[in-house]
Amino acid sequence: MSSKEDILKKYRANVREQYDMPDLSDIKAITYPNPLLQFTTMSKNVGGQVVEVEEGRDINDLIRELYPDAKEIASNLPEITIATRNPDNVGRARDLNGTDVGVVRGMFGVAENGCVWIPQQMKEKAVCFISENLVILLPKSQIVNNMHEAYRRLSERDPKSGLDLFDQYGYGTFISGPSKTADIAQVLVMGAQAARSATILLLPE
Repeated sequence: MSSKEDILKKYRANVREQYDMPDLSDIKAITYPNPLLQFTTMSKNVGGQVVEVEEGRDINDLIRELYPDAKEIASNLPEITIATRNPDNVGRARDLNGTDVGVVRGMFGVAENGCVWIPQQMKEKAVCFISENLVILLPKSQIVNNMHEAYRRLSERDPKSGLDLFDQYGYGTFISGPSKTADIAQVLVMGAQAARSATILLLPE
């Protein structure tokens, strides 16, 4: 028995009274007339940058324009030809330390809070957090209204494999803007636990 299962077993053994789960079927989550516009607005509000990529635009040139001083660029995406590091090929996660720009693929965005679901499509997921600047490629057609829709999407099962998105990838995370905290003296610090900046490149249909 793992330590997690042991802890849960102890909790269950000490339950004195049980309550039925509330009925959530009547909850009407917020929706937006223009989810893409709301997503862009919220992403900027939390400190992120959103760039709509024109049809035919070279993403590599765009990233170079956005981060002209970047020397180490990490990505395993085949279209990112300017990458100097591949998170699939490093020996350890800490080998990605010193990455100026990490480029990853988002699966869908959430208009409600400007976050993007990023599954682990790379060997070392540290690239999402250790990079000084994070670039997220996201199809602009893949925006849901709210977190209710987001979790429904995550629980949808693939008809071929029978697995939902959690099972398919094993790990995933929602990222909204750059890392930030104002816990100490209410002073906002960017890049406290992860990237100092986050740029979402909205890809054409």
